[in-house]
Amino acid sequence: MNNILSHSKNRFFFFTASLKRNVIPIIFLLFTISLILFSNTNLVAAKNGLKLWANNVVPALFPFFIATELLAYTSLAEKVSHVLNKFMRPLFNVPGNAAYAFFLGVISGYPVGAKIVTSFRLSNLCTKDEGERMLAFTNNSGPLFIVGTVGIALFRNSSIGFLLLFTHILASITVAIILGVFSRLHTKSNLSAPYNYARNSSNKICTISNLGEVIGTSILNAIKTILLIGGFVVLFSVIISILNTSKIVNIISLAFSPLFKVLGVDSAFIRAILTGLLELTNGVSLVCSIPSKILTINIVICAFLLGFGGLSVLLQVFSITSKSDLSIKPYIYGKLLQGIIAAFYTYILISNCSFFYFNI
Repeated sequence: MNNILSHSKNRFFFFTASLKRNVIPIIFLLFTISLILFSNTNLVAAKNGLKLWANNVVPALFPFFIATELLAYTSLAEKVSHVLNKFMRPLFNVPGNAAYAFFLGVISGYPVGAKIVTSFRLSNLCTKDEGERMLAFTNNSGPLFIVGTVGIALFRNSSIGFLLLFTHILASITVAIILGVFSRLHTKSNLSAPYNYARNSSNKICTISNLGEVIGTSILNAIKTILLIGGFVVLFSVIISILNTSKIVNIISLAFSPLFKVLGVDSAFIRAILTGLLELTNGVSLVCSIPSKILTINIVICAFLLGFGGLSVLLQVFSITSKSDLSIKPYIYGKLLQGIIAAFYTYILISNCSFFYFNI
């Protein structure tokens, strides 16, 4: 009897280990089969994804990608670091060039912040720990998307857009402070030598003689990045379509609906949140389209999704940081924390400021 039980345990362990090893090939295989089974709806989703990328993503981000590539051929980041280090170091325990990455990341949106921080790390302008923490608060959603798309186009109220932008940035700064405090606590127990920020970049400083080469290289690099983002947008548009057509989203919604009823929240938000956790734009659009007398719920959920960014943005960041030694884990924790804090700040402001009271 004991031998039979032991044999069964060994078989179960072998099956579990084999499943873990092959989980990624299985997922890819299921995705390929789903592309065939739901080809009609997938075709429409892919076309919509391409339109979204061409009409919204390219005009908003491509010029910024060229600009950041060009700035990499200057010594601006180092100069900013020297000037702002006395402010950034006490507040966030990061070098002064984090302010440069944060500013460009805020005005341009995902994933410009990640691209700049990765460039810093490759140029040896920050340590690995600093780069990973900088990723978590410099890579943000831009004002064009938050105010223009979410506030004006979706909610049809610019005040909501500015509220979400304010809490988004404030939550990002809060995350930077929290991560800075934890890093100081860790550093006290880790007696490592001071880090020397010596520039080690393959990029040449731009001059009149190599201006044409620098511009051409910058445009090519920007094209590669924007095409990469386009691929993710189309991919996740198709994935969301598969999940909806196969009724997987409906099954998950039914599983969570009792919890949402207890919280007094419409179960329609479950599908919107799941979509937003996968891809930000589609998720926020669904959240805004749900009719609700308590508009605070819609706004707070949007604040969380904007802070987190979704799996699509996470994988975009991962594809960028994979060129360096930066780990993606601190970024995931930081964005989850930012989403929660942004939702909390948004709820507090709506509840305590009559100007932001949008409920019917």
